[in-house]
Amino acid sequence: MTEFLNTLNGYIWSNGLVYLCLAAGVYFSIRSRFVQVRQFKEMIRLMLKGEKSPSGVSSFQALTMSLAGRVGTGNIAGVATAIAFGGPGALFWMWAVAFLGASTSFVECTLGQIYKTRDTLTGEYRGGPAYYLSRAMAHTKAAPLFKVYGLVFAAVTVLACGVLLPSVQSNSMASAMNQSWGVSKWVVAVCTVILLAFVIIGGVKRIAAFASIVVPFMAVVYIVLAMIIVFANADALPGMLKLIFESAFGLDAGFGAIVGAAVMWGVKRGIYSNEAGQGTGPHAAAAAEVSHPAKQGLVQAFAVYVDTLFICSATGFLILSTGAYRVYEGESDTGAVLAEGGALGADAEVGPSFVQTGFDTLWQGGGSSFVAVSLAFFCLTTIIAYYYMAETNLRFLLGKAATIKVPVIRGTVGGDATLVLQAVILGSVVSGAVSTATEAWTLGDIGVGLMAWLNIIGILILQQPAYKALRDYERQKKEGLDPIFDPTALGIVGATFWETRDPLTGKERVPETSRS
Repeated sequence: MTEFLNTLNGYIWSNGLVYLCLAAGVYFSIRSRFVQVRQFKEMIRLMLKGEKSPSGVSSFQALTMSLAGRVGTGNIAGVATAIAFGGPGALFWMWAVAFLGASTSFVECTLGQIYKTRDTLTGEYRGGPAYYLSRAMAHTKAAPLFKVYGLVFAAVTVLACGVLLPSVQSNSMASAMNQSWGVSKWVVAVCTVILLAFVIIGGVKRIAAFASIVVPFMAVVYIVLAMIIVFANADALPGMLKLIFESAFGLDAGFGAIVGAAVMWGVKRGIYSNEAGQGTGPHAAAAAEVSHPAKQGLVQAFAVYVDTLFICSATGFLILSTGAYRVYEGESDTGAVLAEGGALGADAEVGPSFVQTGFDTLWQGGGSSFVAVSLAFFCLTTIIAYYYMAETNLRFLLGKAATIKVPVIRGTVGGDATLVLQAVILGSVVSGAVSTATEAWTLGDIGVGLMAWLNIIGILILQQPAYKALRDYERQKKEGLDPIFDPTALGIVGATFWETRDPLTGKERVPETSRS
C-alpha cells in the first residue's frame, strides 16, 4: 500500500504540477497587472474593515478562517522538510510561489465570492471551486461538463479535507508533544477529538469566532519569538541569505546537484502551506459579508503573504541561522548528508525537531515545549478549517437533497450527512496521530496535489469574471465610491446571489436560495 501511495504521489506531484503552479502565478500576475503589488495598501485597509450579518462573517474573520487552513504544520514541519530535502534554496522558491500565488489567490477567491450562494439548511454563505466551476458556465453548451467538473472537485475536496489532510496535522501535533513531554500519541488524539467536536458542531460562526482569536495571537507570538532568536544570531544572517539565494539557483557547489529538488520542494511545501491555487481559500472567502467580491479577493491575497513571507520565513530563518538543519541527498532521510548546520543531534528526525532545536539554542528546554504548543494551536485551527471546507463541498454534492426530511438523528439528509462527515474527520485525526509521519505526509500531498490540478486548470478557464470584478472595483474606487457589485452590468452570468442585491445600495432584495 505504501509503495502504491508513493507512486501515486509521484505522478500527481510530477514536474507538470510544479510548472503549472509557477506558470499560472506568472500569468495571473501579468493579467492582473500585479495586483498583489499595486493593491497592497488596499489589502491591509480592507482586512480591518467589513461587516457581519446573520449569513456571513466579517472580512477579518474570513481572513482568519482562511489563515486557519493555511497556517499549520506546513509552516513548521513543512519548512523543515523543504530544507532537508531541497536545501536552503527551497526557501527562496517558497517565497517565489507565494509572491506569484498571491495573484492566483486573488483570482480564485474573487470567483468564490462572485458565485457564492446561501445554504438552504443553515442560511450561511457557501462557495468555493465546486460552485464557480458549475455556475460560471451554466449558461453555455459546456454546462453539463462543468457541472460534472464541479462535482468531481467537491468529491475530491471532501476526501482530501475530510480524510487525507487532517492526518498530517494531527501527526505533527502528536509527534511534537510526544517528543517534548512524552505524552502518548493516543492521549493527544483523544484530547484533540474532544476539542474539535466542540468547535465544529457549532457551525461556521463558532469556527470563525475561534479562528479570529487563536490564529492572529499564535501567529504574532510565533513570529516575534522566532525573530528574536534570528536576530540573536545576527552575525549569521549575511551568510544565511547568501546560502539561500546561491543554493536556489545551484550556484553553491554543495547544493548544485539538488537545484531541481530545491524548486520541487519549495513549490510543493509552499503550496501546501499558503494553499494558493489549491482551492481552499475560496471557501472562506465566500463566507465573508462584503459589498464587492474584489474586496475579499484582495484580503485573501494578503493571507498568502502572511503565511509564507512572514511565518514560513520566520521558521526558515530560525532553522538556518541557528544551524538546526541537515540536508539529505535523494529526497529521503536515508540518503547521504550533503550539508548540516551542526546544531542537530545525530538522531534528530526531519520535521518539528529542526525548529525545536533552533528555539532551544537560545531558550534551552523551553523551545521544544513552545513549538509543541504552537503546533497544537496551528494544527487544531487548520483541522477545523479543513472540516469547514469538507462540509461546504458535502453541501454542494447534496444540493437540494440536503433539506429532505428523514427520520434519523438530525432529521434531514444534510444534517445526518454532516454528522457522518464529523465522525469521519475525527477518525482521521486519530488515525493520523498514531501513524508514521511519512504515511501522513504522503496522504496529505496526494490531497493537496489533486485539488491543485483541478482548481488551477479550472480558474485558468474561468478567470475572466475576476478581472472584470477587479476593473470594476478600481473604477469605483477612483470615483470615490465604496464599490458595490452588479454582475448584470458587467455581463457576468450565474452570480445568482448578487443578482438579488440592489446595485445602488448593495442590500438584498429577495432572499436567494441555493441552486447548486
